[in-house]
Amino acid sequence: MAEISAKMVSELREKTGAGMMDCKKALTEAGGDPAKAEEVLRKKGLSAAAKKTGRAATEGAVASYIHMGGKIGVLVEVNCETDFVARTEGFQALVKDIAMQIAAAAPLYVRREEVPPELVSKELEIAKAQMREQKKPEAILEKIAQGKLEKFYSEVCLLEQLFVKDDKKKIQDVVTEAVAKIGENIQVRRFARFVLGEGLEKKQENLAEEVAKTAAAAQK
Repeated sequence: MAEISAKMVSELREKTGAGMMDCKKALTEAGGDPAKAEEVLRKKGLSAAAKKTGRAATEGAVASYIHMGGKIGVLVEVNCETDFVARTEGFQALVKDIAMQIAAAAPLYVRREEVPPELVSKELEIAKAQMREQKKPEAILEKIAQGKLEKFYSEVCLLEQLFVKDDKKKIQDVVTEAVAKIGENIQVRRFARFVLGEGLEKKQENLAEEVAKTAAAAQK
């Protein structure tokens, strides 16, 4: 089992808002794995971030992000509990990062629950058909198809996408960390993404790649 360092405990506490001793116990129980330790805390109801998700979030901000050259534009609404927090630098930075993520990664939905059931069924059937073409045994088709569905969610659902400024985190992780740090429930409610000329008969540039490069440069 990995040694539980003070840094590991501190990082878990910052991410979840749970107490130091609870974080240390969770890490010990999880064999030093931070992700599993977070799950342990959530199951025990000790994650402060998890406790806050049920609270009303009716304040917040609508922010915009316009990519250089004005070829991609994003509007996003992110909610919190109080107007005071909505005006803080930390919350505003989070909203800006989320808007940039939408511009760069082009999600279609905020969360997987918003994906239409008929689209989920279609993705599963396509995955199974592909596996049958590859002569995969019928007994394992469902498992493989579910794995491909998870990949689909990670591509089209904002909260499940990898953060363009830190690909070791998902957007949900970024939001959860902000909840723990700020102390209020934070919810991404909705967004709109506009691409200049989208749907028109003309050559489209790889704008998403441009935005991702901008995000990476901003991180340096």
